[in-house]
Amino acid sequence: RMAAAPPSYCFVAFPPCSKDGLVVFGKNSARPRDEVQEVVYFAAAAHDPGSKVECTYIEIEQVPKTHAVVLSKPSWLWGAEMGANEHGVCVANEAVVTREPASESEALLGMDLVRLGLERGATAKEALDVIVALLEEHGQGGNYYEDGSSCHTFQSAFLIVDRNEAWILETSGKYWAAEKITEGVKCICNQLSLTTKIDAEHPELRNYVRSQGWWNGDSDFNFSEVFSIADDHLACCSGRESLEKQGGDVSAQAMIDVLRDKDSGVCVDSESFLTTASIVSVLPQDPSFPCVHYFTGTPDPSRSIFKPFIFVDDVKLVPKVQSPSFGNDDPAKKIPRFQEKPDRRHELYKAHEWARSLLENDQDKGQKLMRIMLDLEKQGLEAMEDILTRTEVLDPAEVVDLFYDCVDTELKFFK
Repeated sequence: RMAAAPPSYCFVAFPPCSKDGLVVFGKNSARPRDEVQEVVYFAAAAHDPGSKVECTYIEIEQVPKTHAVVLSKPSWLWGAEMGANEHGVCVANEAVVTREPASESEALLGMDLVRLGLERGATAKEALDVIVALLEEHGQGGNYYEDGSSCHTFQSAFLIVDRNEAWILETSGKYWAAEKITEGVKCICNQLSLTTKIDAEHPELRNYVRSQGWWNGDSDFNFSEVFSIADDHLACCSGRESLEKQGGDVSAQAMIDVLRDKDSGVCVDSESFLTTASIVSVLPQDPSFPCVHYFTGTPDPSRSIFKPFIFVDDVKLVPKVQSPSFGNDDPAKKIPRFQEKPDRRHELYKAHEWARSLLENDQDKGQKLMRIMLDLEKQGLEAMEDILTRTEVLDPAEVVDLFYDCVDTELKFFK
């Protein structure tokens, strides 16, 4: 039996469902409970001809120039669960199971493709083209978890968003289909969702599924029906209704509220899985305004706070949400892999563990702490709202240490 994919959720809301000409993107990353996610920034860079880039399991050709990116990523691997680049492109991925078994041989992980799409694509469509070209060339495969005892493999789905449009990209092996979205609210989770509205696809997709006997060529081509394991095709999205209820008012706060909702199942806290990190991004359709990306960097958004990040030159790095680096001694880099698990907790993660035990052991103190934290978050949201509604152009100096200061303040409260 194939292990069920972790139930992550990604959302995007476009006007007229979202506020004031904003595109709002969000994701909860559900991963194994004890996995640490870090938030890391990489500046734009130029690379020498012929240079290579070492992804989680394989090395591939580097491109001449990579964009600046900010990523929320499991700290043992190269790729990312979700993130954004300096051009206002956001990408998140979902592990999915299709009728085609995912490959155990090491290739690109869906999470590597998130980072590669962000580093190489200046628009959502460019990021999509990058991802499908790399799939064609290198394929996807390898262990999704830091687990030396068994190999967990999945196919990938992606939500790729910029200021103008979004693409839902679903894959099985190197085959894929994609749908373009420009309005309303969309949710993707850990199962296939594309049906008959397909705006781009692998050139051999239909021939391939006919040769497999999965489609006879007479009926409408329905991607989910063709690729899903029987009975697996359900309407997944419990968070979508709450966003649609906002009636034209989906904001960063509304997206955060949906991600925090445990009753709907969007905020995962189960025996095997936990929402280990979350992101919300606000992309103004007017390019003269900056995009704002909020990261938790800690597990369980209902007990974490969303801290804003804006791309500017020389943005201040935040080591306190970065996991320790083990270089070539990392058990994830040695073959056989994952023979031991090093302590990957970063400073903010450790502070959160302390706060969590406080919440569990001293309810009054815990709730008081949570109120202070949410108040801090609210100040950040209001300050960002101010930036997105004022007429004068943003002075980069004002936000160069924005994310750094938010993390710093959060840590001070825990002290």
